[in-house]
Amino acid sequence: MMKAIQYKAGKTGFGEGLVEAGRHNHNVIGLGADITTSVGMNFFAEAFPERFFSMGIAEQNCIGVAAGMALAGKIPVFSTYGVFAALRTADHIRISLCYNNLRVVIGGAHAGISVGPDGATHQALEDIAVMRVLPNMTVISPCDATQTRLATIAAIEQVKGPVYLRFGREPVPDFSSPDQLFTIGKGEMLRSGNDLTIIATGHLVWESLLAAEKLAADGISARVINLHTIKPVDEEIIVKAASETGLIITAEEHQIIGGLGSTVAEIVTRHHPVPVGMVGMNDHFGESGRPEELITIYGLNAAGICTKAYQFLNKKL
Repeated sequence: MMKAIQYKAGKTGFGEGLVEAGRHNHNVIGLGADITTSVGMNFFAEAFPERFFSMGIAEQNCIGVAAGMALAGKIPVFSTYGVFAALRTADHIRISLCYNNLRVVIGGAHAGISVGPDGATHQALEDIAVMRVLPNMTVISPCDATQTRLATIAAIEQVKGPVYLRFGREPVPDFSSPDQLFTIGKGEMLRSGNDLTIIATGHLVWESLLAAEKLAADGISARVINLHTIKPVDEEIIVKAASETGLIITAEEHQIIGGLGSTVAEIVTRHHPVPVGMVGMNDHFGESGRPEELITIYGLNAAGICTKAYQFLNKKL
């Protein structure tokens, strides 16, 4: 795991996956919102210019157009920054897409606080919560660029209803195997452990692996699970971790209210109650700054995960 790792942006994986899916299925249509290159849609626009439509800064209209295309038998893929893709369009997604259970994939780019200098207005920290509460919606949060490519293909090929797929802007460690079988709704155990389980999603999966290494140096055996699908969630892997390790720490670049932490806590409470410590944004907005500064300030890194683990290990003991 500690071998040399390449860094790659999630938008690149999204664009590559979209092109690959587009080659296999001519019904795949790309919809942009004036920021084509920023979200990786330029890959599709260049490969299939006749199937790409730039709608301008009109996100709600994009959802309406996508709904119409889906009703006509196409598979529209719409992408913009996550704050606009999930929040500005929420009413349109709820009624036009989810109520009708239409086959539309939404790429929520620039997710999390690591957007950095763009500040609180552009840091999508509530998108998982909003999207996962909607009936018929599938919510995916891959851990790196390679998994984003696989998730994009899976979203288009495996799901017959609406999908929200979030990914960040900054290049991050790209450690997933390109040959992995990506199954929506199935979590991945990346590291075994018996003392506690770290369940992470998105960019914090890598930080969780680093945290597990740090904990191991102190004689603590940490299991690490990548929960790349928030909805439908893999209840089995969560309950098994709760029953076998007795303590769960969740890690996400999102509000702890309504996000991964809440999802895990809901399942644990119903099936096997154990302490759940949550690493994420604690009910406040982000701010402008360099991505690495913000990640450190808000404890969304390996050090923050370890701190939370030690706090709860003491409670457990």
